[in-house]
Amino acid sequence: MTSDDLSGFRAGLCDIVGSARVLHTDEAMAPFLTDWRGRYKGDASAVVLPGTVEEVAAVVRLCATHELAIVPQGGNTGLCGGATPHPGSSAVVVNLSRLKHIRALDLANNTVTVEAGCTLHEVQQVAADADRLFPLSLASEGSCEIGGNLSTNAGGVQVLRYGNMRELVLGIEVVLPDGRIWDGLRGLRKDNTGYDLKHLFIGAEGTLGIVTAAVLKLFPRPRSRTTAWLSVPSPDCAVGVLTRLQSACGDRVTAFEIIGEEALSLVLKHIPGARAPLDAPAKWSVLIELSDTLESAGLERMLETALGDAIEDGLVCDAVVAASLAQTEALWALRENISEAQRIEGFSIKHDIAVPVSRVAEFLSLAESALRARWPDARIVAFGHIGDGNLHYNLSKADSLDNASFIARTPEINRVVHDLVEALGGSISAEHGLGQLKREEIRRYKSAIELDMMRMLKSVFDPKGLMNPGKVV
Repeated sequence: MTSDDLSGFRAGLCDIVGSARVLHTDEAMAPFLTDWRGRYKGDASAVVLPGTVEEVAAVVRLCATHELAIVPQGGNTGLCGGATPHPGSSAVVVNLSRLKHIRALDLANNTVTVEAGCTLHEVQQVAADADRLFPLSLASEGSCEIGGNLSTNAGGVQVLRYGNMRELVLGIEVVLPDGRIWDGLRGLRKDNTGYDLKHLFIGAEGTLGIVTAAVLKLFPRPRSRTTAWLSVPSPDCAVGVLTRLQSACGDRVTAFEIIGEEALSLVLKHIPGARAPLDAPAKWSVLIELSDTLESAGLERMLETALGDAIEDGLVCDAVVAASLAQTEALWALRENISEAQRIEGFSIKHDIAVPVSRVAEFLSLAESALRARWPDARIVAFGHIGDGNLHYNLSKADSLDNASFIARTPEINRVVHDLVEALGGSISAEHGLGQLKREEIRRYKSAIELDMMRMLKSVFDPKGLMNPGKVV
């Protein structure tokens, strides 16, 4: 594209959204061209900030006319580079943060219809104000946005009870690659009229279209909850405690998180005010939450009984049950600040993997043995949602000079971890997506027919390959 053509294109964008909403200088675009971790940096012809679905559609049509690629972006909190353009790219970043409206709240149907630029926290608050719960819960909930949550099929700490984003959505609105708007904002729990098209876009990371709004499920607001922090001898014991709790408490078990010793130590090192919840250090800790819609559900007694039995049987070494809201928040802060503490510490090789819950302990044991055999001084930071088999398994060296050479061996390390995940019937991406980080890696683990079907879908929806190129497929 010549400079004159580019100027004309930018003028067309200004006609759609206003000149103040079209950024094209290096300084203005910089925050939109780097991912949250600072790992990926790209280039773009412009960053545009539409404020309505009609403006999004008009921007997409203009980009399609000029055959310029589009990178959809929300809160830019992703961990796989999915919302960052590539270096040297002439793409247009379409940031949806101005799409902030709550379009409808239907309490009888237990749904809320929101636009893609609403932050997760804002949606949680709308639900709470209506005496309801929107259960998706992430450490980045103050800045991540619903469009991004949908595009990566976000999970979080309450998947165990409520499911991930795919299970929390009834309908969506999408701008297709040719600029048409598909209004699929139906709040139906039963709709058996053909292909359920919304699921093609959830988890697609903006490669098939731009999600601009969604109908989300709401739930009764829990009126009681209890939280506990345990030290356990091993991940196998943690799974044993989970099994017992689910048998005794059913779906009151809302969250069940495992935290390795190294993960907790980084939080205590880098996060002001963080304090160890138990006196004795533990190689493995577990954070549990039970909740109920009844105010007097007896959760604390229920939990203490189950933990007492687990301690007697050697599954739990020590435990503390939060006695106040402040203590509950302090325990959860230890878990939620792990990613931030790691970011402060420096680069690490991140893995977002899933295996069957029954094989979590096996994975942790085999992975550590395999990695220690080749890199004895590697620091393993393991934590995550053991209740649904999703672990964040991150590797680095404590010394920054050693770490740089260690990070350079990422492909070798990935091979060890990902091959083991595959052997255990797992997935190399549980909730963060593929983005550009795992786009090539996934080819080793997807079957040829799966990859072929994905490419076929991409070619049907986006024959020119303009939607978030170089991501996922």
